Amino acid sequence: MAVQPDEKSLLEQAVNWINEGKKVAFATVIGTWGSSPRPVGSQLVINDQGAFVGSVSGGCIEGAVIGEALNTISDGENRILSFGVTNDEAWEVGLACGGDIRILVENSDNIKILQRIIDEMPFAIITNLNTKNKIYYSENNHNSMDDLSDNLSNHLKMAFKSNIPSLIMDNEEEVFIQVYNKPLRCAIIGAVHISQALIPMAKVAGFDVLLIDPRGSFATEERFPNVDINDGWPDDAMLKFNADNRSAVVTLTHDPKLDDPALEIALKSKAFYIGSLGSRRTHAARIERLTDKGYSKKELSRINAPVGLDIGAKSPSEIAVSILAEIISVKYTEPGAI
Repeated sequence: MAVQPDEKSLLEQAVNWINEGKKVAFATVIGTWGSSPRPVGSQLVINDQGAFVGSVSGGCIEGAVIGEALNTISDGENRILSFGVTNDEAWEVGLACGGDIRILVENSDNIKILQRIIDEMPFAIITNLNTKNKIYYSENNHNSMDDLSDNLSNHLKMAFKSNIPSLIMDNEEEVFIQVYNKPLRCAIIGAVHISQALIPMAKVAGFDVLLIDPRGSFATEERFPNVDINDGWPDDAMLKFNADNRSAVVTLTHDPKLDDPALEIALKSKAFYIGSLGSRRTHAARIERLTDKGYSKKELSRINAPVGLDIGAKSPSEIAVSILAEIISVKYTEPGAI
């Protein structure tokens, strides 16, 4: 399966097309029922030449959506489309059963708004589907929610936290909340065999990955092609990485001189996941060292160690799978994560 363009890439492509003089429409999945190839919030960006990026259905209705988007570009009328995906169509895109998809198609020629979204993520567009009125909200600019109903402000907060768009009823009107968040990031300390397997998988899972290792013979382009590498000391590299609540940090060197400085910076950050390679005995020694440096039991409990879900992994690739699985599990199940 091809990796879908991320939200920022879609927006940047739309801006590029508009700068080239092309007209652009966005198609956004606003509701799904039953089995659906793409989740709510998935987007397709189409220009007036019929070129497109993104996906709203995995292919089964893309042609029809593009046709309606071209109509929207031509007549200026936004549209809400509803499709029932038949069992035969569902089979073609690899689904077990059919489903229904609802899609909002809109002109999008306001380059200033598109650039604001790119520059000010986290950002939300709140669309009243009855009136077509929109509210633009930027967390970075600390827009006030005072003008929103309690119901709408609560759903907006949840959408930012979960990074999941939502279709809600507010004052007896349908409202769609689309959120644009910064990308997930992962800092991996240690250019080791596990990293060689973990990095490409993490990228496929949607993470921007930074590999940190000051050992030049380990962190080479030959061993890690197309990987962002910081060859500075881990504490300096981690300060530059500036982990936030959409960041994961994994230490894999087995060397306290490299792992501990990275962990110290990570523990002071809002990283939603911190993991460290090593046996229980190794981790006990690690905890003792960090305790001596003043870290509390509560702070140190944030470190997932031995790193990875317990799936009996043995090889570097299997351990990498277990680590990514644990990161994803924490992302979706731990209270307060992201």
